Amino acid sequence: MRKRALLGALAVPVLAACSAIGAAPAPATTTAGGEITLVTHDSFALSDGILADFTKQTGYTVKVVQPGDAGTLVNQLVLTKDAPLGDVTFGVDNTFASRALDAGVLVPPSPALSAAAVKDGQQYRVPSDTTGALTPIDVGDVCVNVDHAWFTAHGVTEPKTLDDLTQPAYKNLFVTESPATSSPGFAFLLATISAKGDGWQAYWKALKDNGVKVDDGWENAWNVDYTAGGGNGQYPIVLSYSSSPVDTVPKGGTSPTTGALLDTCFRQVEYAGVLAGAKNPAGAAAFINFLLSDEVQNDIPGSMYMYPVSSSASVPDEWAKWAPLATSPRSVPAADIAAHRSEWLQQWSDVVLG
Repeated sequence: MRKRALLGALAVPVLAACSAIGAAPAPATTTAGGEITLVTHDSFALSDGILADFTKQTGYTVKVVQPGDAGTLVNQLVLTKDAPLGDVTFGVDNTFASRALDAGVLVPPSPALSAAAVKDGQQYRVPSDTTGALTPIDVGDVCVNVDHAWFTAHGVTEPKTLDDLTQPAYKNLFVTESPATSSPGFAFLLATISAKGDGWQAYWKALKDNGVKVDDGWENAWNVDYTAGGGNGQYPIVLSYSSSPVDTVPKGGTSPTTGALLDTCFRQVEYAGVLAGAKNPAGAAAFINFLLSDEVQNDIPGSMYMYPVSSSASVPDEWAKWAPLATSPRSVPAADIAAHRSEWLQQWSDVVLG
């Protein structure tokens, strides 16, 4: 399964360059060529040949710089504002969008975007982003997941709601990620704030008293601690994504061994943007157009386990059954996240780690 974007508490100075490659997008305007640098998180992935197609269509070659997880990405963009690491970025999500915007590290694409999917993404725009510096590319739901096989084998009824996770039947069964070091973890904190209002701290105290385990990031939670992840985990309840069950269909099987609890979800949106001070802003705008092309949008479910924003993109049939988006996901206004992020993280730490 795709290694989802994990937030780093500290910026990591080591940069890794790589390239990915897939089929052809709609024809783009040919340019004189040149190079653009994409600064993204470690989870960025496209199928073989896709970046090569971008080069064929536009003349731009792509250098991919991946400083770390999603939090490290935002930290690096802010820290290097006066000497940007590249031309275009992908992977800033709605839980950190306000930080990137407030720091002034992004500018609107120029020339303006022409991709048809721009209109489809309007519903996911950050309200405070009045200039359109962040362009929605994909969307997914961070949700609690359960291991059906474990619950069946142990004769325990599966939880369904956030409140269920605090009940004695699920003591020492839930592993989640820290909101201080993980983007899914922070999304889950926001989900509990949305659901519980002023009572969210009491809810987290109840989770702590019920033996919740807190990991630094998604990879450890899913691959190490989850019973349906790496194989040796001890926790049959994990925080992941609504799309995660698709990855647990056994070889030769017809259905996943896990499921997502859609009443626990927080909607996550990932954005692309042109970096302020980019050496090649026209190439950066062309790349954002490319991310919105049918070729890339159709590739997103299989390569990044997220939903495309484009209404013309196709999604695998099994997603409708096993990876649906929540009908009523939790949300918190971007302005509230910006105003209270540090306060909420400190309060969470005091309750859960203190």
